[in-house]
Amino acid sequence: MYKQFHLVFNVTEPMLLREALALWGISKRTLTSIKFDGGCLLVNGQEKTVRHSLSVGDVVTVLFPYEEVSEGLIRQEGPLDIVYEDDVLLIVNKPPGQSTIPSREHPSHTLANYVAHYYEKMSIPSTVHILTRLDKDTSGLVCLVKNRHIHHIMNHGHVMNKTYEAIAHGKVEKPFQQIIEPIGRKGDSIIEREVREDGLFAHTDISIIRQSFHFSHVRCLLHTGRTHQIRVHLAHIGHPIMGDDLYGGKLDLIKRQALHCASVEIKHPLTGEMLTIISPLPEDMKKLLI
Repeated sequence: MYKQFHLVFNVTEPMLLREALALWGISKRTLTSIKFDGGCLLVNGQEKTVRHSLSVGDVVTVLFPYEEVSEGLIRQEGPLDIVYEDDVLLIVNKPPGQSTIPSREHPSHTLANYVAHYYEKMSIPSTVHILTRLDKDTSGLVCLVKNRHIHHIMNHGHVMNKTYEAIAHGKVEKPFQQIIEPIGRKGDSIIEREVREDGLFAHTDISIIRQSFHFSHVRCLLHTGRTHQIRVHLAHIGHPIMGDDLYGGKLDLIKRQALHCASVEIKHPLTGEMLTIISPLPEDMKKLLI
């Protein structure tokens, strides 16, 4: 049974509780939620308001409200390949063909639906907070957090690096290259992107893992997170991803883009420890390398 999520802080200099909370990264929005939605601020075990004056040695406990599952998100039982889990982080391996979140085209059996059911089953008092998303046909690691406050701080400059592996058509000439090309919507398309001068800054590092005359197995490190970034950048240099027919890839050997989020390096939001989580290539991509 999961207890109400809380954080504990030690006071090292006199100040108002309000000032200390700001230093500890508790936003005004979070404070409002704590005040009105069932949270609590404790100083040495006694409930206090933000106007309370703190002394050196005081212990502040921030109790966060229980979270309700987002309205409209259906809880559905389904397989979850959990790679890492603790009190605040959940990292899962998403298979190809599964949407990360519900949409009009795919309202059910998404990763979010399955996570919502898992939280209910495990009595985890949180809605589904997805830190990193993957396209429906991209496989690999997806990071989630179990609290709105943790989601907030990790979306504001927190250290996280994602490495992908892709199998592209043709032999990429350079063993390593930086692709720094802006990406924007292609014409009036809602889905398709392209490299264009008026697009958003995008930076991808590409290095060769293995190659033949017909394919290149490459490692891709993202420095930005634009929609379809790796797919667009590889197509731009003349090496579209196998199975990615939206950007020029062929479907004869694989029916989805051969793209996989293979590793995530993440600084733990509470301990500061650097975690490296790895996911091996799925079988459909391994077969392309035989």
